[in-house]
Amino acid sequence: MSLNVKERLMKVIIAPHASEKTARQEELNGEVTFRVLKDANKKEIADAVELLFNRKVAKVTVLNQKGKRKSFGRHMGVKQDWKKAYVTLADGEDEIDFLGDM
Repeated sequence: MSLNVKERLMKVIIAPHASEKTARQEELNGEVTFRVLKDANKKEIADAVELLFNRKVAKVTVLNQKGKRKSFGRHMGVKQDWKKAYVTLADGEDEIDFLGDM
């Protein structure tokens, strides 16, 4: 892999996404959820997870999330749209521990 490709893959995953639904998905299906760049594709997301976390990826599903309407004082605004990726780890792979050893 060239240096530019590795740099791009390091930037594809913005952050893990935590909610009640994602916790349930991880427990039942072994899916981990991430916020990713809006222009990232499934192949890039899978490669980024394999590079950053050393886990094999079985499947990636992406979802474009619309920004919510929000009131900023007297003015109405819209939060930014973002992309969410559901990453299913391959069989035999452990879950990803985001907190590490504490």
